[in-house]
Amino acid sequence: AMEKHSDADVLINFASLRSAYESTLEAINHPQVRCVAIIAEGIPENQTRLMNKAAADRGIVIIGPATVGGIKPGCFKIGNTGGMLDNILASKLYRPGSVAYVSRSGGMSNELNNIIARKTDGIFEGVAIGGDRYPGSTFFDHVIRYHDNPEVKMIVMLGELGGVEEYRVSEAIKDGRIVKPVVAWCIGTCASMFTSEVQFGHAGSSANSLIETAMAKNQTLKAAGAHVPESFDSLDTLIESVFKGLRSEGKIPRRPLVEARPVPMDYSWAQELGLVRKPASFMSSICDERGQELSYAGMPISDVIKEDLGVGGVLSLLWFQRRLPTYALKFIEMCLMITADHGPAVSGAHNTIVTSRAGKDLVSSVTSGLLTIGDRFGGALDGAAKAFSEAYDIGQLPMEFVNSMRKQHRLIPGIGHRVKSLNNPDMRVVLLRDFAKEHFPSTPLLNYALEVEKITTSKKPNLILNVDGVIATAFVDLLRTCGAFSREECNEYFSIGVLNGFFVLGRTMGFIGHFLDQRRLKQSLYRHPWDDISYLNPQDLQDLNG
Repeated sequence: AMEKHSDADVLINFASLRSAYESTLEAINHPQVRCVAIIAEGIPENQTRLMNKAAADRGIVIIGPATVGGIKPGCFKIGNTGGMLDNILASKLYRPGSVAYVSRSGGMSNELNNIIARKTDGIFEGVAIGGDRYPGSTFFDHVIRYHDNPEVKMIVMLGELGGVEEYRVSEAIKDGRIVKPVVAWCIGTCASMFTSEVQFGHAGSSANSLIETAMAKNQTLKAAGAHVPESFDSLDTLIESVFKGLRSEGKIPRRPLVEARPVPMDYSWAQELGLVRKPASFMSSICDERGQELSYAGMPISDVIKEDLGVGGVLSLLWFQRRLPTYALKFIEMCLMITADHGPAVSGAHNTIVTSRAGKDLVSSVTSGLLTIGDRFGGALDGAAKAFSEAYDIGQLPMEFVNSMRKQHRLIPGIGHRVKSLNNPDMRVVLLRDFAKEHFPSTPLLNYALEVEKITTSKKPNLILNVDGVIATAFVDLLRTCGAFSREECNEYFSIGVLNGFFVLGRTMGFIGHFLDQRRLKQSLYRHPWDDISYLNPQDLQDLNG
């Protein structure tokens, strides 16, 4: 970073207390660095003293540790001082004034920003040296720096109990080294009201002797010639009085007021106040994670678990945005269990296995299997629902439907199986069919499909109603007769692919099983055997076509 930004000479170190020491030592070894602000508090004191010594030997200014930084209005700020943009504008920190301040406390430095902005022509520079016991730069360092800057007309110092650095400032005032007006106050005078020593918020805010108390410091500063108020409550009026005195003496000329350009309110702040609304990038109506707990279609996840809705209940909420009857949830779960797998030979499982054996990860392997799902493999549920329901709804007799499909040279989706037949029935179909007939209010479309099966199997015994067909027709009956959907809603769900979703979700479980199985068996890279491939050259194709 130093090589890339060779003109940068101030480093703001946001590292934690565990690494701030090492990162600061690394930074100060670069000759371009003149100042380091260390935000972390709680750095071990022995490390802080070593760090301060190393920086001093190189002539580098340390602000902190435990600081919010500093600000030079109209130029830049270091760290987090000044607050949000609205506070920067209110405290006129966008243009320089005539008053410089130094404080230990970061929070109180922001209070000084406000006071000085209201009572004077503004801040020229402000620094919070940090609340740790051994700050890298002291009150005296900054007060002298301000004093020697002709643009600074008066100085404000906000000390606190603990330490003795404020006495160096009082000695410099007494000796005449500092002649510019200094308004000073050391906070923590209430410590005298306690019967024992009190550790205030900062590590250095504890008086270990009488001279470290805030009252003793304030008395010494006042005796040396600093302007010291009676209490913090009158600090603002004293700052105003000193400033007006300098102005009346002609030491602070009137500057033309520089108004800040209109700045829109920070968006996040305006949104929090309810003043603006962000247009949504997209909408979601099935799940909300923003409250105390996750909710599915408005139902808290704790209720989903307490009422034992199961996977079927979760799908009813996420896919259909409502609770379906118990028999519907059971049927959904049966569909998932029955479609979970159909052996390693089918195209989806085969692809998953081959991809897994090629060393690919779980997601890649499962995806390769899912990509085979379509009209030829497992993707006929939506098509079967559409074909059977349209024929039934327009009043076509089963024979008319079969003849119509034949005339269009179309296969009937949901009819036919490569292995199963009338003589070798598919037990999956039997289970789903029997459950639907026993538990659904009625099964008109399933009955229609079974009549079609009688016609098709009379021509060829393997033209049975297959798993796709029974799930599709039974699910149409379920949605139409359960009382939870209008006919338009049913049609919409079928058109957007909800039925194929059951096959995809169910088969994904099986694909994951095949992936894990191959890894568990430590199967090597798959290569298809030559004797299972018919190799044809162009001449062979010409002979076949000729």
